[in-house]
Amino acid sequence: MHYPPKHHQATDFTAIIETIKQFPLATLISVKNNEVFTTHIPLMYEASLGEYGALIGHIDKFNPQAELLQENQLVQVIFHGPNSYISPKIFSSTQLPTWNYVKVHISARATQIVNPEEIIDSIAHMTSFLETSETPYVLEPKSPKIQALVDYIIGFRLEITAWEGKFKLSQDKLLKDRELAKEALIKESRKDITAFMDSILDN
Repeated sequence: MHYPPKHHQATDFTAIIETIKQFPLATLISVKNNEVFTTHIPLMYEASLGEYGALIGHIDKFNPQAELLQENQLVQVIFHGPNSYISPKIFSSTQLPTWNYVKVHISARATQIVNPEEIIDSIAHMTSFLETSETPYVLEPKSPKIQALVDYIIGFRLEITAWEGKFKLSQDKLLKDRELAKEALIKESRKDITAFMDSILDN
């Protein structure tokens, strides 16, 4: 099989988990009667569940995809790491334009989390993980707001059945060019997005 190229396939599961932790906002995909349902939500990795672990999340109960996250129904999840156009100008050798990226594809079976306390605990855990300031916000499970919120969301668990790392990082180039491509990707990831945010928020 010529596709996908082996040198673009990540084989280290540790790298997969690191990508999930660094970039937890995922694209969750389900299919019912040839109709595709897609939601973008953060997911937390739990190593103790299943052979490869599981992903824990919650979704608005009025989201039509919510009914597809139970009874071991199959789902696909994509985590999006850094990505960037790579210009031939950066390379030390003659190359063509390309696009480098880090992606993780997860196949999983979904089950619903029914216990409200377990759902709240998962939200508290997610909040604790995502808070990075010196004085992080601490979600209080007994607060009236979170107690009211739990009536409007569906908690779910995605047991991972298969995984695939799509790490296209100029691995087929010279070592020097791989380093130059890495530097270009890092530079693009740090690019100021102020003008872009201003343009879409002003519309």
